[in-house]
Amino acid sequence: MVGYSTLMPELYVFILAAFVGYMVITRVPPLLHTPLMSATNAISAISVVGAILVAGSANSLVTKILGTIAVAAAMSNVVGGFILTDRMLKMFKKEKR
Repeated sequence: MVGYSTLMPELYVFILAAFVGYMVITRVPPLLHTPLMSATNAISAISVVGAILVAGSANSLVTKILGTIAVAAAMSNVVGGFILTDRMLKMFKKEKR
């Protein structure tokens, strides 16, 4: 069974990371969102690696669940970033006549 002293730091870090991430994203003006998304794909990939390490550490069931959620969220961020970057680059291509 997971003890209270083991669960609380993990849950605290997860909630704090979610809050900080939400606050950072909501403060970005819409005009800058697409260029910033394309520039942060490498940082998001680092988040994926960290989330995989957390999910694979197998310290507890809660760690596995939160790590798996983190992997899914980070991967959706990477995929979304590449989709937005592709759409942005298509806007600057000249149309063939």
